[in-house]
Amino acid sequence: MGKQKKVLFVCTGNTCRSPMAEGLFRKAVGGRGDYVVLGSAGVSAFDGDRISQDTQIELKKRGAEMKEFASRMVTEEMLKDATHVFAMTEAHLHMLVSAFPEYQDKCHLVCDFIEIDGQAGLDVPDPIGMGPRAYRAVGNVLEAAIPALIGFMDQPEGE
Repeated sequence: MGKQKKVLFVCTGNTCRSPMAEGLFRKAVGGRGDYVVLGSAGVSAFDGDRISQDTQIELKKRGAEMKEFASRMVTEEMLKDATHVFAMTEAHLHMLVSAFPEYQDKCHLVCDFIEIDGQAGLDVPDPIGMGPRAYRAVGNVLEAAIPALIGFMDQPEGE
């Protein structure tokens, strides 16, 4: 087992995309002791909000429920503790790197490591208010990205 990886997912309000990524990632790494999921946070989150109902429904369909959840604003302490921080959009990544430049080497886009329609590094679209189809699309993107994120994190340092 390699060095422990501490993973944080970041979106805007921490009620849709990043909690969905957190839940799906937890499911994907299941019994792997080398992964610690620090959770998720938002660049403009209100502490204590619940996960959106549509996100909860989509996670349940995919076998990855989040029973205990409260949104939270991203903090420097979270970035300090993380080994890998994955942002949903270029704007989120920019906000993280601007606010905490000393942690920029830890920060990546969720879709940096996969191609969607022939393009890498696309944003994970915001599904809020867009209905179940939009949440399903986000789930599909995240489920496609997570194995690539794990592959990236499993590479030996310096590769």
